[in-house]
Amino acid sequence: MLLVHPVRELGQAIPALVGVVLAGRAMGDAQTWWLGPAGVGVVVAVSVLRWMTTRYRITPEQVQLRTGLVRRKTIATPADRVRSVDVTASALHRVLGLAKVEIGTGGHHRGRGLELDSLTQAQAAALRAELLHRDMAACQDTARASLRAEPSAVAVPGDHDSELENDTGLDQETELARMDPRWVRFAPFTMSGVLGAAAILGIGSRLLNQSGVTAGDVGPIRGGLDYVERNPIWLDVLQGLAALVVFVTVLSIGGYALSYWGFRLTRHSRGSLHITRGLLTTRDVSIEERRLRGIELAEPLLLRAAHAARLSAITTGLKSRSGADGGSSMLLPPAPRSVARQVAAAILRDPAPVEVALTAHGPAARRRRFTRALLAASVLIIAAGVAVWRGAAPWLVWAALVSVPAAVMLAEDRYRSLGHAIAGSFLVTRAGSLYRRRDVLQCEAIIGWNVRQTFFQRRAGLATLTATTAAGRQRYAVRDVPLVLALPLAHRAVPGLLDDFLTPAPGRRI
Repeated sequence: MLLVHPVRELGQAIPALVGVVLAGRAMGDAQTWWLGPAGVGVVVAVSVLRWMTTRYRITPEQVQLRTGLVRRKTIATPADRVRSVDVTASALHRVLGLAKVEIGTGGHHRGRGLELDSLTQAQAAALRAELLHRDMAACQDTARASLRAEPSAVAVPGDHDSELENDTGLDQETELARMDPRWVRFAPFTMSGVLGAAAILGIGSRLLNQSGVTAGDVGPIRGGLDYVERNPIWLDVLQGLAALVVFVTVLSIGGYALSYWGFRLTRHSRGSLHITRGLLTTRDVSIEERRLRGIELAEPLLLRAAHAARLSAITTGLKSRSGADGGSSMLLPPAPRSVARQVAAAILRDPAPVEVALTAHGPAARRRRFTRALLAASVLIIAAGVAVWRGAAPWLVWAALVSVPAAVMLAEDRYRSLGHAIAGSFLVTRAGSLYRRRDVLQCEAIIGWNVRQTFFQRRAGLATLTATTAAGRQRYAVRDVPLVLALPLAHRAVPGLLDDFLTPAPGRRI
């Protein structure tokens, strides 16, 4: 910890240290060279102080963490509230044989969990197993004791001992998925490369502006600008797009490899799922299966075009997050759609929720999607016409007219993505086009229903039925479902929950 913390704190404090030195020079004081070393000394001293005042304790009832010297802070959480245990190791951690353990307790706010930094890798692995498998071990100890106290009259001597005392049998892992290097081809179809390129360009331009250097003063950039000026515009556009595609592709592949290299998903015999991934910084995430309430199969438009998808968990105590990383809820990185479906079926132990045919929402829902899409296209056309009337280039109208077929295709795709079903003990709902998502939620995890109708939905006889739960996003909606299907669907998923709120139609009985 005395090595990890100073290096990390210095990296975070570099902008502040540089600012202090530059401020001293701007004031005309030539004897400010000592500010940099002094700042480094302060950072190192603070890191040492943090090490001297940090203690943690694991008891059968609580997990406790105490930090601080002047302001002493003790964080304690019941051991039975531990939802997840993430073990991460940066490159520096791995060189030193250390790891960082993040104990998730179900809170979604910063500071609600416990973080134990710079434990040995053996300590981190043992702590993860102790916290996640404590309840299962207790149940097995109780069963072992009861079987020994009351042996069965028909049991063969030694059977129970061989079944319960075999620790290797209790600690088996079954591999559900492993990264295939060919999955890297899906990296350019995620938004990580685009966001990375935008961040690099933004930070680079900001540094140039703050340093007072213009882009034309940099040799390679000046040479590129001169080359662009000598070429026709159409060639510059094509070359620029090609360079951007190559740049984004390289960034995407690099980010995918750094985040997911060595990915492996396993199921532990004690009742937990383990995800291991990372190239430079490794991350080991464990999720208790008894807190798993379903899965989320996400197919963004670009990934869907490449026949790929990503998989996330719907669990209590872990907030599902969209994006390439997906946080602790990520079960499978962008991978072939067939693989994602197989892994989802294996996790749920039932292929029906993944393969079931969804019930369409009818012509009213289809008209609603076309109306909304064409209304947006009409606004664009009117805005372009006004701009041309005020002197803008005529091609704006033609560009706006292109939005009409695009709106039609988007509306049709949104309707085809819409659907719901009850498959066994799961509620299945799907919606979205640019980001299509199939949510599979255990019916027993539903704690309430919201039935919402806007003015236009009431006229169309539609409603949005939302299942509330304590897991994942906490709200899973069946959008624009006909009202005559919404209430029977809610009743099938959770029988009896809405009976007290239903009024029989005239001449009918509930």
